[in-house]
Amino acid sequence: MFAVIKTGGKQYRVAANDVLTIEKLEAEAGAIVEFTEILVVGVGADATIGAPFVAGATVKAEVVEHNRGKKVIAFKKRRRQNSKRSRGHRQHHTVVRITDIVAA
Repeated sequence: MFAVIKTGGKQYRVAANDVLTIEKLEAEAGAIVEFTEILVVGVGADATIGAPFVAGATVKAEVVEHNRGKKVIAFKKRRRQNSKRSRGHRQHHTVVRITDIVAA
């Protein structure tokens, strides 16, 4: 069974025991989180498609850890002006393991 969940403005296709990196969630490591915005759930051709979400479907996941992504450098330079600016950014991520998919 698989599901397509929506979290952090992105969509992920997940199955049981999948480990994925998503945008940061406010949950402690080891906590169980529940995703309720399920777009598709089912097996193969028997999948249920929501409009926009499948009513009653949930996906439960365990928070494995919190980490940060690679540094992204934003560098701006204005030629012949002796002007430049460099700024770095590291996005916060949460690693989760899908434990259970409950269809409606």
